[in-house]
Amino acid sequence: MDVVLETYASIADAIALLLRPHAEVVIHDLRTGRIAHVANNFSRRRVGDESLTEIDGTMSLDGRILGPYRKVNWDGRELRSITVVLRDERQAAVGLLCVNFDVSKVERAVEALASLMRLPDPDAAPAALFASDWREAINGIIGQYLADCGQAIDGLDRRTVGELVRHLDREGYFSIRNAANHISKVLGLSRATVYKHLKTTRQEKVRDKNDDQVEDDISPM
Repeated sequence: MDVVLETYASIADAIALLLRPHAEVVIHDLRTGRIAHVANNFSRRRVGDESLTEIDGTMSLDGRILGPYRKVNWDGRELRSITVVLRDERQAAVGLLCVNFDVSKVERAVEALASLMRLPDPDAAPAALFASDWREAINGIIGQYLADCGQAIDGLDRRTVGELVRHLDREGYFSIRNAANHISKVLGLSRATVYKHLKTTRQEKVRDKNDDQVEDDISPM
């Protein structure tokens, strides 16, 4: 093996050992056009075989890294690959170090987890179970409100919290015993803060009602 390429063989072995059994590392000798080293071989290629690399002859080797790019193994497994251009002391490209990562098992694991998380009908919550559960109803309203706003609970500002409290009050949830405690826990606020927002909301409601009454009183007959 070329002296320059030989220095990279241990690096190839280390990468393959770390990612075993999911990664194969191949060193190609650009001078001979043959494979110089294979670590964790699952492509059935051997040292001395013609490289027949996936690198297009028109592709520039001016850079240091090529990829990531997609490949398919001989047995149909999908691989995600990346190639490092190896250079000598004059910075001439003398080899390629290719890491081929088998993503087929990862994809199957993701599909299995997705199937476990997938519900047949996300809208078909048993009404009988949740009809009297005001906590579940409050959670649903808060969750929908956050989704509509595109925000997370820990990112809510004072104005948004006030709007959310106003909405919950309008739906009548603050008339339920212990609902304020639950709302404060969900929002991560103290009860005093929640009640302060509620007080402001109800004061604004009274003020708006009085303004409407004044307008009615002074409107021409």
